[in-house]
Amino acid sequence: MLNDIHWPHDYLPGTTDNFASNEIIVKGITTKDVFDNLIDTSIWTSYYENASDINFHNTPGTVLQPDTKFSFKTFGFPIEAEVIEFEAPDHGKPGRLAWHGWAEGDADHRLGVVHAWLLEDLPEDRVRILTQESQKGKPAKELFDSHPDIMNQGHQDWIKGLARTVLAAKHK
Repeated sequence: MLNDIHWPHDYLPGTTDNFASNEIIVKGITTKDVFDNLIDTSIWTSYYENASDINFHNTPGTVLQPDTKFSFKTFGFPIEAEVIEFEAPDHGKPGRLAWHGWAEGDADHRLGVVHAWLLEDLPEDRVRILTQESQKGKPAKELFDSHPDIMNQGHQDWIKGLARTVLAAKHK
């Protein structure tokens, strides 16, 4: 049985305006390596072109930690965010990372999201990388109606870039 994301009730998929789910399974890497690369925001822009202007507000450095408050730009939105779940993978226990993010503004521009990650060891030296995002607000409704589906495409690029980065480091 595969694990799933722990959702705050207000962002339960199916009750929000948009939901994106992306997953890959990769052989020959570890959940620890994936988690370490994911929480290091200083390298996000090297493997995910849709993130920029990353700034930390309450913790030093560029590595996400429990309760880190940070901001970044993604999909054209300036997002304020706070880490709400942080569990490094450990002895078969999946790695979990989630942040609550928001963009302030009037009703036409206000956006709220929970972006969650699950990193799970699988048999035969494989790792499952799952990322999901549940969104509320008029911009989320517009993203739901977008064609092509830029949210799912962008997040698929993110997880594939993350996996390529980890694989490249292992083969150096």
